[in-house]
Amino acid sequence: MKIYNTLSRKIEEFKPINPPNIGMYSCGPTVYDYQHIGHMRRYVGDDILVRVLKFNNFDVKHVMNITDVGHLTSDEDTGEDKMEKGAAQYKLSVWDLAKKFEKQFTDSMNVLNIVPPKKLIRATETIEDQIELIKILEEKGFTYTITDGVYFDTSKFKKYGAFGLSEIKEGARVEKNPEKKNPRDFALWKFSGETKRQMEWDSPWGKGFPGWHIECSAMSMKNLGPTFDIHTGGIDHIAIHHTNEIAQSEAASGKPFVKYWVHHAFLLVDGQKMSKSLGNFYTVDDIKKNGFDPLALRYLYLQTHYRQEMNFTWDSLKAAENAFEKLKNDIQNLEEPKVGCAEFEQKFLDAVNNDLNMPEALAVVWDLIRSDYPSSAKAESLKKFDEVLGLNLFEKTSTKAVIPDEILKLVEEREELRRKKRFHLADQMRNKIKKMGYDLHDIEDGKTEIEKI
Repeated sequence: MKIYNTLSRKIEEFKPINPPNIGMYSCGPTVYDYQHIGHMRRYVGDDILVRVLKFNNFDVKHVMNITDVGHLTSDEDTGEDKMEKGAAQYKLSVWDLAKKFEKQFTDSMNVLNIVPPKKLIRATETIEDQIELIKILEEKGFTYTITDGVYFDTSKFKKYGAFGLSEIKEGARVEKNPEKKNPRDFALWKFSGETKRQMEWDSPWGKGFPGWHIECSAMSMKNLGPTFDIHTGGIDHIAIHHTNEIAQSEAASGKPFVKYWVHHAFLLVDGQKMSKSLGNFYTVDDIKKNGFDPLALRYLYLQTHYRQEMNFTWDSLKAAENAFEKLKNDIQNLEEPKVGCAEFEQKFLDAVNNDLNMPEALAVVWDLIRSDYPSSAKAESLKKFDEVLGLNLFEKTSTKAVIPDEILKLVEEREELRRKKRFHLADQMRNKIKKMGYDLHDIEDGKTEIEKI
């Protein structure tokens, strides 16, 4: 098995620290707002990694955090954090806000068939662990205290900037603070000061709350030890969050922190960054409300490599759903699984073990479907493949009827007629489809739902 390691900037052969055991930590959500389909692409990517490791007979201890306090906004030096800001926006207590959006996240994971982590830990449950870690850093001379909090002194950690991105300038993620010794220094503990806060704790340095970075170090090392195999996140975590995690963790333990760093690329919508102001902010619930099976979204994610930027459009989701439904239809017509196809099983293993190349793995699936192998052999191999794909391909109950290829082709022809404003011919096509036993419902954005009569 090979994986791209951000630390070395190259694809490496995966050699775990203590095989067959794997320790894996995923940076989880900050539950101050809805998790959108860009976030969920990353978590499906982590799920694929876990499934591929298990496919290779590794025993994976997967730990994920829930950041429910202390994730600072870009204006770090003010002490304002996203949780307090979200509570004000939604007119909820910070505690109720965290519960609301943690549920939205776990619900999204469930419908996308993401295997739950072995441990899902809230930052608010590990405050004492975070304080103890800061104490160790203080004892080793890596901290200093100024008016608004306790900071990590990056000049004391000679290897700062493990990813080669150490030239962090003021304003890149933090505002200028004249008291800081170095623009790269970051908060380990922020003082409440005169600001009225719903979440604050006593500490040896004063009442306050933890910085974002210290949370992940404390939670990961408590559950996986000072050195573990894999740490994942988005590419936006590399320059600051993960750079700072490495610094404080290795400064405290004196040992290498993580062996393999896996980072996922962004998802765009219609070629633009997703944002509420642009009206292109979509959640998994929005996918369902628009008549799509969430597993069609999972299928769409698998069509792009996790290190490549992906562009979401409703047309691409529709195409993915058509392919997904055809695949399920073909599989449901297969005989009972028996001895599989060794040739295709090796090709699939080679694909997923080549830096999680899921587009290539899907191509192997379709090549097997079209092959001359016995139906029962195809079924056996596809059942194994679905352990990685996570598409529930053999689940008999589907949220929508499996539509024959002939009907799908006629629907596409009708949609083309509608785009050309040849509505009379489109109506004739609709009547033809209805006589064949399927009714059409035109919904928003030019999409069409197909219902068996």
